[in-house]
Amino acid sequence: MSFTGKYELLSQENFEPFMKALGLPDDQIQKGKDIKSISEIVQDGKKFKVTVTTGSKVMHNEFTIGEECDIELVTGEKVKAVVQMEGDNKLVANVKGMKSTTELNGDTITHTMTMGDLTYKRISKRI
Repeated sequence: MSFTGKYELLSQENFEPFMKALGLPDDQIQKGKDIKSISEIVQDGKKFKVTVTTGSKVMHNEFTIGEECDIELVTGEKVKAVVQMEGDNKLVANVKGMKSTTELNGDTITHTMTMGDLTYKRISKRI
C-alpha cells in the first residue's frame, strides 16, 4: 500500500493541550488550531518525503524505513529518530518521549501522537 498523495486535515483532537505540553506558546497554538493543513507524502520503496504546509509554515522531513534520520518537530526542533513500518500501512516512530503512529486506511490517514497520558490525533483525507 502506497502512502503517496496529498492529504487535507479533516479533524484533530486534543490539539491545544498537546501543543501546550510540547511547550508551544499560546499565541502559536491559537493561530495553528484552525488553519488548514495539507500533507504531501511521496513514497519510493522504503524512502519517504513528507511536506506539511500549515498556513505559511512548511515542515519538510525525509526518512528511510529502519534508518536513523533527523525529524523536524512542530516546535521547529530537529531530533534523531528511526521510523519503522508495521504491516504495509503503518509508520511508527519514538521521538523525544513521544510515540508517533501514522496509519493509512484507504484514502484516510490517521496520525496519532502520544506523550505520557496525553494523545493528539489528526485525521486527513486524500485530495
